[in-house]
Amino acid sequence: MSLPGTARGSGGGAPAAGRPLVFRGGTVLTMDDASTVLRDADVLVVDDRIAGVGQGLAVPDGTEEVDARGGIVMPGMIDTHRHMWQTAMRGYGADWTLTQYFVWYYLEHGRRFRPQDIAAGNRLAAIESLDAGVTTTVDWSHNLHTIDHGEAALEALRSVPGRFVLAYGNIQAGPWEWTADPAVRSLLERLRDDADDRMGVQVAFDVTGDPAFPEKAAFEVARELGIPVTTHAGVWGATNDDGIRLMHENGFMTPETVYVHASTLTRDSYQRIAATGGSISVATESECSAGQGHAPTEQVLQYGIPVSLSMDTSVWWSGDMFSAMRATLNADRMAEHMDAHLRGDTITHLRLRAQQVLAWTTRGGAAALGRDDLGSLQEGKKADVVLVKNDASPVSFPLLNPYGHVVFQAQRGDVHTVVVDGRVVKYDGRLVGIDLAPVRREVEATVEYLRAEIGEEAWEQGMFPERPEAEAEILENPYQYTDYKDESKRAGGEERVLGR
Repeated sequence: MSLPGTARGSGGGAPAAGRPLVFRGGTVLTMDDASTVLRDADVLVVDDRIAGVGQGLAVPDGTEEVDARGGIVMPGMIDTHRHMWQTAMRGYGADWTLTQYFVWYYLEHGRRFRPQDIAAGNRLAAIESLDAGVTTTVDWSHNLHTIDHGEAALEALRSVPGRFVLAYGNIQAGPWEWTADPAVRSLLERLRDDADDRMGVQVAFDVTGDPAFPEKAAFEVARELGIPVTTHAGVWGATNDDGIRLMHENGFMTPETVYVHASTLTRDSYQRIAATGGSISVATESECSAGQGHAPTEQVLQYGIPVSLSMDTSVWWSGDMFSAMRATLNADRMAEHMDAHLRGDTITHLRLRAQQVLAWTTRGGAAALGRDDLGSLQEGKKADVVLVKNDASPVSFPLLNPYGHVVFQAQRGDVHTVVVDGRVVKYDGRLVGIDLAPVRREVEATVEYLRAEIGEEAWEQGMFPERPEAEAEILENPYQYTDYKDESKRAGGEERVLGR
């Protein structure tokens, strides 16, 4: 064993694969039950596990060392809902409403995506997740309208050294239809039985609230296969309390169920979710911008519902959880302040804290996915580790409140090192072993294809939708700007200087 501080270095390059790895001298956010914070501490990784957390750790001979001084060592972040296949359209729908999103993908152009287009988006999204310190991402893959699309989505995820969950879905058909497809069932069974714990599986579909409950057949398939369901719930104009009630009355609400958004539900629905142990995936940037409803942070706290965070889609928003945490705190605090103002009151102490949203992004995501071996830095857990450190940035110091620093100060460019399953996938701010050139060509081919298929005029109209006919009226202002100096001279007075 080497003494503390004498671990073998990596010579300036990325740490060598296959050797133990130690993060030295960082501020460690363990995210354990006690939310323990350790200053000037170490995290030791051996194989795919965390072998030690503490100050001055002794390490095995040949251990590679990462200098974490001045940085924050934390668990890998977890995104429980991202439509990764849409990432090849990054930023295209920046000015969309949810209605425009539905029209573009569900009614007009979603069917145009070929298997290779699904793969292009998935591969790019998977890589950008790692770059931002998101070590586990749920691919809410709801455009798998043939089995070839499903296989392409899976291949792309497996080509990237992250941890993923393929949430299989198909917006082009009813869930009772595609879950009955033997080829789909075979793929789901294969993923369920696979021993690779870097690839999980869910079934992804929504419940419209139709009294006939046609989605019952899909729930029965999921139950028969032993695969969890993830569903968009409480989305204004799309899914509502009737869907929750039907799920509950038919016995399909389980602790493994993930309810995405859950923004416009009533007390009854939140109580049903809480009573059955399910969790809510809050995607605040999406909820604030698209129109699902307000992020339900007050409700998850009020009803004691487990919560995780997610980014939804890069066709609108960013693909990093720093944005998710920041947006979540901002939205919750705005709502809390505004509610108080409407009562003529003032908030003096905030209910939601930076530590909580970071816990939702790590432990919360792990719990939602049933992965008690992820989400915290504790001995014996899986080695998904992130170092936030950027010595070249003036924003890197002083490091006072580490939770607040991660949530409000850091960004993807400050992610120094990322480890997934014991493997270094980013080091010193650069991805390791990932060549972006072929990924760029793949995405460019998809964009070129879609643009040609859709047509230039429709492409431009989709990206830049018309503004509402009624423009905001500028109200008449009884006050007019005048130059004070000129007014003073016209009045015959002397120029006055403020403060004299």
